[in-house]
Formats: sequence, structure tokens, C-alpha cells
Amino acid sequence: MVDLDAIECLADIPAAQAAVRPDEAAIVFEGRVTTFHELKERSDKVAAALAAMGVGQGARVGVLAKNHDRWYELFFGAAKTRACLTPINCRLAAPEIAYILEDAAPSVLFVGEEFLELAEAAAGALAAPPVLIALTGGRAGFADFAAWRDAGDGGASFTRHHADDDLLQLYTSGTTGRPKGVVLTNRNYRRLLEMIAHVEGFAYEAGESVMIVMPLFHVAGTNVSLAALAQGCRVVLISDFDPAAAVAIMQREAIAHTFLVPAMILMMLQTPDLAGARFAALRTVAYGASPISQSVLTRAQAAFGCGFVQFYGMTESTGAGTYLSPADHARGDKLSSCGKAWPEVEVAVVDAHDKVVADGEIGEIVIRGDIVMKGYWNHPQATAETVIDGWLHTGDAGFRDAEGFFHVHDRMKDMIVSGGENIYPAEVENAIHGCPGVADVAVIGVPSERWGEEVKAIIVASPQGPPTAEAVIAWTRERIAAFKAPKSVAFVQSLPRNASGKVLRRELRAPYWAGRERAVG
Repeated sequence: MVDLDAIECLADIPAAQAAVRPDEAAIVFEGRVTTFHELKERSDKVAAALAAMGVGQGARVGVLAKNHDRWYELFFGAAKTRACLTPINCRLAAPEIAYILEDAAPSVLFVGEEFLELAEAAAGALAAPPVLIALTGGRAGFADFAAWRDAGDGGASFTRHHADDDLLQLYTSGTTGRPKGVVLTNRNYRRLLEMIAHVEGFAYEAGESVMIVMPLFHVAGTNVSLAALAQGCRVVLISDFDPAAAVAIMQREAIAHTFLVPAMILMMLQTPDLAGARFAALRTVAYGASPISQSVLTRAQAAFGCGFVQFYGMTESTGAGTYLSPADHARGDKLSSCGKAWPEVEVAVVDAHDKVVADGEIGEIVIRGDIVMKGYWNHPQATAETVIDGWLHTGDAGFRDAEGFFHVHDRMKDMIVSGGENIYPAEVENAIHGCPGVADVAVIGVPSERWGEEVKAIIVASPQGPPTAEAVIAWTRERIAAFKAPKSVAFVQSLPRNASGKVLRRELRAPYWAGRERAVG
């Protein structure tokens, strides 16, 4: 549980935990252990070094790196100076990174050793490039992080934070266009800290080990990390996800909690090592960020033998929204649901005129509360179109059932309209999962002279070999209405996904819609 008297905002976490458990491990990374006392001391030095550079309230501090233990020093150090950490997706190309750097305009950019050349190329395209600091490794033109940090005066005092200070700026995945910087504040995270004790999957015990495999430029990676540290837990940080390695780490490090996207869960289920694995300490596996099939979920529950928690939310809602508890997973009849609203969070389903619809009726899911973002950085019009009267419009189509559980169909822009019928890809994908020979699947709409659009399944075959297209179509027709079943099937080696595991349906649709108009992202 978070001591809210000692932790008024996230910048207070290192000092609050160092006061009660100074020598306990805060972060474990590639054999290196950082205690809570060391985290406090190092983040104090980072704060002083940033202040010496003139980095203060409202300034952006960029990070371009894989998961690394020094990320936490940077986050807390920036927060202590009232600056805003801006992690950048390290999988992007140089022009995409240059776009984010130009938009965020960080005064300094900390870079992992794998991306020094990439950062140099991206920064070189800017009229006012940031100061470049190498987290590890070295290259001409880059300052050394350790030397830079240790030159800071750890005893310096700083101006007290404010609730509306910008704390974290995370860029959306950009699956529908240019990424936008989501600005999250101390107020957003203070509300998150107040709620997590009442939300299974976030309520941890001090001293428990929490595995972080999600990237720290993603809200799931940051939220689970920060919730764990705020509750005095031991963060076991993984740089690159490998399913077999994750299975081994969960056993060796006695992991009690973790967050995995469905694609990671599927890969772990396909790992031979999982068959003999025993997770004695494991209490919860949380998942979210993209749809999961019921067959994958059922198999995962049996394999891991712990409570499962589904989280539905957005970066724009500080990752919060609804959750499906372990008890609700055990019911079986709610596995297609994303659960009920978090405490102190309002969730509703509205029509095109922002009127709440009746239970069971499909509309757009909207979220309201102190967890809703401050706005999109440099995009006031996009902010005004997304947050209306305090309600965050998610762009997700779904409904609420009679018991108050929410069900997400799919992104509204991914909806397929075939012969006047609305078809949601996730529903069709869920029906196809479990078909013999199918390891992974994505569903898209392709042009049809007769129907306008028709359903096409893109399938990754299992190691045992692919099914026939006819077998896939017949399997699906047995489980959902015939008009929703795929009319055609294609086979690929892998599905394109972004860092949060979402399938990039735009890439899959592109060759079929070349030269045609379709108003989807």
C-alpha cells in the first residue's frame, strides 16, 4: 500500500522508501541491484545536474533507450526539478524520432548505446538539437552519463512540485498517423496512487518482486514500475522480451506480479519450457493493450495457475479505465468483458451525439476522472476533439451489459461495414482462435464489389502446419454469424505489431486498398 502522507507525488517515492527500507532492492537489472537508498541518492544527483543545465519546470527531458535501470534515475531526477520526462519509442526510424524531438523540443536527450548513431542522425535534422548524453557506451559528441550525473550536487534543494506540473509525456503509437505527445501530470498520478490499493493487479505487498517487460516508453511499463516502487516492491526489469527467458526469470526471481500484452502471453504459451515451469510466488498476471482470445486466455490461466487481471484504458487516461478482477475471470461468463470501472473513474457508452446509450447497445466508450490527460502537447484542436466536457473519447466501440461490465468490440475505425452490417475484427479473431493450425490471426476489411467490404483473415500458421482456408471459414461459421465469417484467408510468417502488441491493421490493409478510398486509420 502507498503511504500517501509520505508520497504526495511520484518525485517523493525514492526518499519515502529509502526512509523505511534503504538497503532493500528497488531495481534488479541484468545482475545489477539498485537499493532504494541508491535510487534516492542517484536521482538527487540527476536532479542537480539537470538544474545546473537550466532544466526546470516545464522542460522536456528526452530518453531514447531500451529498458534500462538508469531510466528510473532520470524519471525521478526530472520530476524533482519539475521537468517532464519524454521517453521515445526506440523502434522508430530517424525521421520519426526527429519529428518527436522537434515536437517535444527536449533540452537534453539521454541515449542507450544501441541508438547513439540513430539519435545523432535524428538530432542532426533539427535546427536546435538537444544536448546528447550516452546512458552507456560512448561516441564523439555525447557526454558520459555517469560522469555527468556524479558531478551533480545531491544535497541541492529544489522548488516544491505542483499538482498540475507536467510529469510524463508519452507519445501515442501513431498507428493512425503522426504520434501525439500525451501530457500526464502529478494530479493524474496522484489519483492513480490513491486508487491502486483498491485494484487487484496493482495492489502489491512491500518486498514482492514485479517483472517489467513492457517498454518504458509505454504507459503499462511506466505504471506497473511506478506502482511497484511506490509500494516498496522489487522491480525486475527486462530489456528485451524473450518468452523462454521470461519463463525462467519468473521462476528464478520469484515474480509475484507482471503485466503482459496478449502477444507475449501467446508466445510464452508456445514455449516448450512452460510445460515444466512452476510459478510458486506468482499472484497475478495482468494483461491489456490489445484484444485477447478466450482460448488463449483459458490456456494461460491453466499454465500460470494464478489470478488474471485485464486492464482497459489508454495512455490518455493514465492507463486507467476498467479492470476485470481474478474473481470475475473465474466466473467464465465474463471472459469477453474488460470489467468494471476503476474506483473514482466514470466510464460510459455514448452515441454520435454524446448521449449515453442503453445497456447492451453499442456506442463509443468514454472515460472521465482525474486520470484524464492534461492534453496533447502542441495539439489543442486534437485535445478539444478528444476530451469533451471532461469525457475522454476513446475511439473504441463497445457496450455495457446489465451487470455493469464493459465489453470492447474494437477500434471504431477498424470496424468493417459489409452489406450494411457492422463487423468488429476482434470478434471474428476471437472466433478463429482455437482453430487447429492457427497460431495467430488478424482480421481486416478488403474491397468487395458486391458488399463494399468483406472480411479477410490473415493467419500465422502453427508449427504443425497451416489449415486450409475452407477449414478456417467453416470453423468460424460454427461460432459466429455467417456474414461475419471471413470470405477469404491469407497466410503470413508474422503479423506487424507496434510496441504495445497492437496489430498494425493499416499495414495489412494497404495492399488491398491501394488506389482506393477508405476512411479508416
